[in-house]
Amino acid sequence: MRVRAVARCPLRPAGVARLAAAVLRAERVRHAALSVTFVGRRRIRTLNRAHLGPDRETDVIAFAMRGAPGLVVGDVYCAPVVAARAARRFGAAPKAELRRLVVHGVLHVLGYSHPEGDRRTTSAMWRRQERYLVQFGRLAP
Repeated sequence: MRVRAVARCPLRPAGVARLAAAVLRAERVRHAALSVTFVGRRRIRTLNRAHLGPDRETDVIAFAMRGAPGLVVGDVYCAPVVAARAARRFGAAPKAELRRLVVHGVLHVLGYSHPEGDRRTTSAMWRRQERYLVQFGRLAP
């Protein structure tokens, strides 16, 4: 597990690694090569435009890659500034929103998806994410 902060992030790297590892264990993943990187607004926008199409900022992007059989390989990129803006909009704490994005990104790497729009927060993936936050959120202070 590799955690890097290219942009200012209020979460401790060791806590982020514990949170991501707990989600992987809960999903019965035994072997993983996962990185979580905190980036600025420009970098997340560039990643979004280059790999997903929209020329706009987003809060989290996850990439799953092919690994050896039984090995999960992926990268998660979170934008703390974008997450803080969303946290204010939803009345959440910035750290809580970042934890949500880490779990969300890990689930995407594992192949989970959700619909866009209003149905996003009622999807099976979202419910799983929220359950993991309750169980493991305290691991990332």
